[in-house]
Amino acid sequence: MMKVVSIANQKGGCGKTTVAINLAACLSVHGKRTLLVDLDPQGHCALGLAVPEDQIDLSVYDAMSAPEEKPVELGRIIWQIGKNFDLAPSGLDLAVFEQQFAGVPGREMRLTRVLTSVQDQYDYCIIDCPPSVGLLTFNALRASHGVLIPVETGYFSLHGLGRQLETLDLLKKQCNQDLLVKVVANLYDVRTKLAREMLAEMRKRFGALMLKTHVNFNTKIKEGSSMGQAINEYDPNSAGYKDFCKLSSEVVETFDPGETGLPRVDLLAKADALSQRAQELLAETQSTLGQEPQPVQEAPVEKKIEIVYGATRVPAGVRFLTHFPEAQAVFVAGDFNSWSAEATPMNRLNGDMKGDWEICLPLSAGRYRYRLVVDGSWQHDPHNNYVESNPYGELNSVVEVA
Repeated sequence: MMKVVSIANQKGGCGKTTVAINLAACLSVHGKRTLLVDLDPQGHCALGLAVPEDQIDLSVYDAMSAPEEKPVELGRIIWQIGKNFDLAPSGLDLAVFEQQFAGVPGREMRLTRVLTSVQDQYDYCIIDCPPSVGLLTFNALRASHGVLIPVETGYFSLHGLGRQLETLDLLKKQCNQDLLVKVVANLYDVRTKLAREMLAEMRKRFGALMLKTHVNFNTKIKEGSSMGQAINEYDPNSAGYKDFCKLSSEVVETFDPGETGLPRVDLLAKADALSQRAQELLAETQSTLGQEPQPVQEAPVEKKIEIVYGATRVPAGVRFLTHFPEAQAVFVAGDFNSWSAEATPMNRLNGDMKGDWEICLPLSAGRYRYRLVVDGSWQHDPHNNYVESNPYGELNSVVEVA
């Protein structure tokens, strides 16, 4: 029977899509017939595998939204990526799925119905979940035997781990479904003290929940993504390929549909304890570097807005505040200005010689991706930990306006 594993984390920037692509590719190298399902409306799996967007006529949305009496066969939307490796791509139309099926009976089982039709054709199905909790994620979890949570070995990524475990707990209660849950350390940089201590702390706290394999930060993986190739094709001699071969082998050994996970309440308690320890490690590291420790929790409402860096909701819209003391010019570019590098300049605060830059934009309700352009150099907002990967192997910052 086909084993279904969801790759999920509500925290962007943890390398979720990269893990999904390269894990699926390396499973196929092991001779496992593998289907990669992209449930993220951004469609990064297709982009990361060089599938031309303008030639995708049908997507996962078409298969999931089709009526039972007139189904869209999954075979009509699948793209063959390589031997034993197929992709079911997504598209922007998937973004309307939750609104379209709100209140419809059985809405959380539509992906299960689609995958059941091909369960004899594949050994493994890897699902790349969207970086949010919603109907798409619940569809993925309902269809899965297990969940693999990629976690970067830094503090902020642990918030995503806690939220993911809460989602799994909710699923268990609502649907009486248990899942095998595993955590994989991703983007591990052995050169940093914080990463080394965080990995050791994660293994200590979670024990068997952690996979033995960890994926090191490797430039070849990033380069492969930008070229539209999985690491097995881009550089089979790289350390990144070896890491994903180990990961795929461990996944094969681990994700048995009959295996059960640890009680969710234990996992949540461990996640909370780990987040607290991460805060201590972060403070120690910054103290060593001579920096002031930054608060890890969101600023309280009463806190004065002028000292809150990043993207902050204000009565007039969203205020962007950042700190670049050596910069001559800082711009903000994003979904709200067609990603123009020059349309929205930030202003240096009056009388401020410290290098603070700000701008307030009257953004309507929605989800916006953005980046900062500092003296012509693009980068994500260093004061906003809500990020997601972009097609160029870098990070976009994200702000949501309710």
